[in-house]
Parts: sequence; C-alpha cells; structure tokens
Amino acid sequence: MKRFLIASLLLSLSVGSFSQEVNVGDKAPVFSTVADDGSTWNTDDYLGDKFIVVYFYPAAMTGGCTKQACAYRDMKTEIDAANAVVVGISGDNVEGLQLFKKANHLNFPLLSDENGEIAKKFGVPLRDGGTITREIDGHSFDLVRGATASRWTFIIDKNGTIVYKNTAVDAAKDSADILEFLKSNS
Repeated sequence: MKRFLIASLLLSLSVGSFSQEVNVGDKAPVFSTVADDGSTWNTDDYLGDKFIVVYFYPAAMTGGCTKQACAYRDMKTEIDAANAVVVGISGDNVEGLQLFKKANHLNFPLLSDENGEIAKKFGVPLRDGGTITREIDGHSFDLVRGATASRWTFIIDKNGTIVYKNTAVDAAKDSADILEFLKSNS
C-alpha cells in the first residue's frame, strides 16, 4: 500500500509538471517547432516586434478546423494591419499540415506539435491522436496526428505576455474576435 501511494504521488507530480495552464498576465511559453514548409518557427523571431496569435486546433481537414483556418486566411490583411502574426498549432505531422494548407490556400504558418509539448506548455488539454483519410485533388491521403489539442486561442503581446485567452472558441468567429481585441488593444 505504501508503494502504491508513493507511486501515485510521483505520477501526479510528474504529470502536473508537464502541463501548466497559462493565463492573461503570465509570461508566454517560448517555443520553436517545425512549420508546414519544413522550416523552424520560433516565437523569439517575433517578440518585441509583433503580437503573436497562437491558436490550437484539434485536427487538420476537419469541419470546424477548416472553418477556423479559412476565416484566419480571409482576415489576414486586417490582422497584418493590426501588427500581428497568426500561427495555427495542431498535433498533425508536417505532411498533413502541407496538405491542409494547400487544399485551403492558407496564407499563414501551420505548426506541428505531434507530441503535444507546446500545448502542454500553454495548459491546453490533450487527447490521443489519430488518423483520418481525406481526398485531395482526386487522391486519398492519410493525415496523421500524434496528439489532439482542444481548441484554445491566445494572443502574446510584444513583451511576451499573454494578453488574451479564449478556452471556449467558436471556430468560425475566432479570427473576428481576435481582430476586435487587437484593434482595441494596440
């Protein structure tokens, strides 16, 4: 019994250390990861210069995620004018992100977080990954994701502080909500 209690305590401590929810006013986690084009994307490249809109989404090429991504695509000019950069993050592998971007003519970086490490840094709840099959340009593709993140959106200001957090995101309205916030707070 004593061993079980010690093991349970150690497990709860180790799980808790991997995921810490960040809130408005907290310093944003700094991260770097692989983007859809194979390059390395770093928050450090934008801090001090632009607001960074970080939106986590469950899976490429699914209904809500496509609506959300296309709305960001369609508002890119206005978001750029508000001195912000947008990145979408999911547990999809780079190949799946490339297909998602191509199929929907997306004009901003999609970042791969296959193991959920970035989501954990932000405290975004995760579920198991999976594979979905989609037809693109007449060909069938398996899109693989290592983790499935909940749909949460953050804005990081130029100083690296979380200034906006939404854990109840409406996929179709997310970009309009963040644009309204950026215009009111820049």
